[in-house]
Amino acid sequence: MLEMRPDCGCCGRGLPPSSREAVICSFECTFCVGCAAEMLDQRCPNCGGELVRRPVREAPEAV
Repeated sequence: MLEMRPDCGCCGRGLPPSSREAVICSFECTFCVGCAAEMLDQRCPNCGGELVRRPVREAPEAV
């Protein structure tokens, strides 16, 4: 299983896999919703792609 990027590529804010405050582009560049809205105009600064909400990955259940 691939790991999700753990922080915002703009401000460094922590974005664990269970965070609902993360957005990604089609290349999986990861940013927080604040930076995406306030600084990036919902566009990835790396590829110009649209930033959309990243799917949530819940922590695996303890066995």
